[in-house]
Amino acid sequence: MRLLRKIKYIIAAGAAGGVLASYLAVSAAEVALEEKYREDPALFANQNSRSKWDFNWDRQEPHTLVKPSKSGSVDSEKVEKVKPTATRNLILIRHGQYNLKGAKDEERYLTALGIEQADHTGKRLKELAKPYTSIVQSSMCRARETAKVISGHLPNVPVNTCDLLQEGAPFPPEPPVGHWKPEMHFYRDGARIEAAFRKYFHRADASQKEDSYEILVCHANVIRYFVCRALQLPPEAWLRMSLHNASITWIAIRPSGRVVLRALGDCGHLPPAKLTTT
Repeated sequence: MRLLRKIKYIIAAGAAGGVLASYLAVSAAEVALEEKYREDPALFANQNSRSKWDFNWDRQEPHTLVKPSKSGSVDSEKVEKVKPTATRNLILIRHGQYNLKGAKDEERYLTALGIEQADHTGKRLKELAKPYTSIVQSSMCRARETAKVISGHLPNVPVNTCDLLQEGAPFPPEPPVGHWKPEMHFYRDGARIEAAFRKYFHRADASQKEDSYEILVCHANVIRYFVCRALQLPPEAWLRMSLHNASITWIAIRPSGRVVLRALGDCGHLPPAKLTTT
């Protein structure tokens, strides 16, 4: 580190006659920082690191889709043919408020307020007037009921169900939460939720000519994990975000492989008195 070199320089100058003894006034805080660095260099390196964007995060970078020749070269014309030109928009909806006292999934149905919240979200999606291609709902009761209300505002959009989108514990959070959870839950749920991410998060196929808009109705933990993964943020950060019931999170995947978070937990379509997080 530069500070360490300066300190050594001052010591050397002092030994030579003290000519540059006042060249740098090293504060106690700087010395403490230097000692901390010497004890744990990785800590300082991590604080100053800048990770590069992985353009092949979805394993669909065009040049990787073309088989190379025996010499290892890739035909540029073939690469151009597999390059996407459209943007995929994934609109993630958290379900409405539900009955927390239910022991079984079918008992965790939407409350009257939860139905109201879903209705406001359905109206908002209709107002946006995007060419929605589908509504994909988690197979859990509260998500299905939310999707049903939303679908009432978008009657021509097909509805599909996906077990992968069920709620779960995606990744051990950092910092840890106050309540303990067996590692088995993260081991089991994390693999499933990661599989859901890989299924739905990828750039458009080259055959897709127009931008698409797909609605996923699921759960807070799932959405928060998706956001971390899509933005290439540490997955353990998922619990640092909070999402309101029936909120809208919007992620756009560009043809280049860039990902843009257009909205995170947007709840401006809900009246203030209708806002809840549980």
